[in-house]
Amino acid sequence: MKDFNYTSAAARVIFGAGSLRHLEREVEMLGARRALVLCTPEQIGIAQAVAQRLGAKAVGLFPRAAMHVPIETARAARDEARRLGADCAIAIGGGSTIGLGKAIALEEAAGSLPVLAIPTTYAGSEMTSIYGITDAGVKKTGKDPRVLPRTVIYDAELTLSLPVGLSMTSGLNAIAHSAEGLYAQDGNPIMSLMAEEGIRALAIALPRIKSRPDDIEARAQAQYGAWLCGTVLGNVGMALHHKLCHTLGGTFNLPHAETHAVVLPHAIAYNAAAIPEALAALRRALGHEDPPRGLFELAVRLGAPSALSAIGMPEGGIERAAQLATQNPYWNPRPVEREAIAALLRRAWAGLSP
Repeated sequence: MKDFNYTSAAARVIFGAGSLRHLEREVEMLGARRALVLCTPEQIGIAQAVAQRLGAKAVGLFPRAAMHVPIETARAARDEARRLGADCAIAIGGGSTIGLGKAIALEEAAGSLPVLAIPTTYAGSEMTSIYGITDAGVKKTGKDPRVLPRTVIYDAELTLSLPVGLSMTSGLNAIAHSAEGLYAQDGNPIMSLMAEEGIRALAIALPRIKSRPDDIEARAQAQYGAWLCGTVLGNVGMALHHKLCHTLGGTFNLPHAETHAVVLPHAIAYNAAAIPEALAALRRALGHEDPPRGLFELAVRLGAPSALSAIGMPEGGIERAAQLATQNPYWNPRPVEREAIAALLRRAWAGLSP
């Protein structure tokens, strides 16, 4: 067995259908008295219900979270939190809203604005200290312990209203976190166990959700998988897949989860010869002898997009994306070469199987 280091980032997790009923208790345990509730415009209804539940402890609602956390939105939310004297941010929604909560926490003194996350998608951002902010079309990411949500409430009932299409792409996004975690430079056996189990859980749950969106047990299993995959993302470094998705999303404003769904099979295929142990784990988790093809076929089976062209990327942007992705590449098990990356992107743009 190889040598490794393992550090656990502590977070309090409340898991179970109906667990939103514990919200008031969890806010009190944070020592908070003035919570600012964050959401996207589409989820204002559920955010208002959360604010009403908290009563006087909810001092405001900021319903302007957006994909890739535009710096202008982050600054506006920060200013609103300061104006209201908020001592806690409650982020209800997916990665966009939780990312906005992280951006606010990043601006404040350490520990002064804890984030309580209530995920309604399977993105996994709630389990990481990774943040991303887009400025002038460039998405910059980083890690900071201040932005890790202090408490996470997983309530499968809140995912029942998540559209089937978004459920599928969100789950594939989570799978991407674990797939890359299996060959992370700083990986370890504990994270590999979580990664394989997270992929397995999602690969079982997502087809069930597609056929029966009201299957609360399948929804809970998907949340379980997303929790594990998010934990992997938060504890080990990512590689080529995430670099490509950050580049594509920030540069062309592509939808986050859909971009992950399209790119993942191609990124795994690019690295395949260099990651034999990861491929073995993926075979077990997916039940498919060819993991890149298995991921592609799973996405197609779930009705997720399989081409970058289908989610808004211009064909003329391929060379620019390849250039940006190779300028400051993340560590990757296979050398990141511009022409090879451009070829990968061309196949992904056209929707070809890896």
